[in-house]
Amino acid sequence: MSTVEAHPGDESAFAALVERHRRALHIHCYRMLGSFEEAEDAVQETLLRAWRARDSFQGGELLRAWLYRIATNACLDAIRRSRRRPPSASSHNEVSWLQPYPDRLLDEVAPGAEQPDAVVVARETIELAFVAVIQLLPARQRAVLLLRDVLGWSASETAERLDLTVAAANSALQRARATLHQQRPAERLDRRTTDLSERERELLDRFIALHESGDADAAVSLLREDIRVTMPPYPWLYEGIPAVRALMEGGTGASGPGEWRLVPTRANRQPAAASYLREWDDTELRALKLDVLRVEEGKIVEITTFGSGLFPAFGLPPVLPRP
Repeated sequence: MSTVEAHPGDESAFAALVERHRRALHIHCYRMLGSFEEAEDAVQETLLRAWRARDSFQGGELLRAWLYRIATNACLDAIRRSRRRPPSASSHNEVSWLQPYPDRLLDEVAPGAEQPDAVVVARETIELAFVAVIQLLPARQRAVLLLRDVLGWSASETAERLDLTVAAANSALQRARATLHQQRPAERLDRRTTDLSERERELLDRFIALHESGDADAAVSLLREDIRVTMPPYPWLYEGIPAVRALMEGGTGASGPGEWRLVPTRANRQPAAASYLREWDDTELRALKLDVLRVEEGKIVEITTFGSGLFPAFGLPPVLPRP
């Protein structure tokens, strides 16, 4: 047993012991809650609960599972307090609390023998479509799904750590999987990789160039006919080429609000563009919004637009320096 494990009552030693799991715990809480900021609160609560319950920690490889159990219960408590659940998960506009997750922070959880939590960054389980859909699930089903299908726990481990019978845990998993299968968009990309495809990178570059130039007609050519645009936390929903074309035409060109500059980035293992706007009566390019793109069949099929509140987490400045 290591020195740190031998003295769990030492606050600094205990903090060092759990710190290497902080990012993976944050990602787990993000999936549970759908909100980057609420996940921050849940992780803080998890670490506080862990410290208070440190005498029950036996050391060794059990630490990871022990922390995940605490984090899951902290999220379940937060969900119960919020009492929120969208009527369906057919669109992100029904999940008003949805927030993006910066890839630069996902990359902190890297594969390797010293980092067993690397499984939590698989693209198929961090994309916005997945995170939004699982918000539909009852909290306990959501927890079982994540523990079984994302973290790879066994039925008995999941049941024990959620205080369920094995039969109840299996039943919850079956119902959660059925809902996921019904609601999730068709998968046409290899979601096991964490990298963007060449087509995604090309579409992002063209999306940025056309947005900056104000060429709405050309921008529409990047979209699939069933394009959907949502803007959490607002309930607005734009579906189909005509609606999205009108939206684009109103925000660009000489009749638009000003000069645009876009910065490529990534969120939830998806291509994204951070937008800066210099209004006509201003001299600065100021942070305005973040567009996260979902690409299928070589076209953009969904754009989820967020405000600029999480730009610092993306490493983006509030004002963009001029070239």
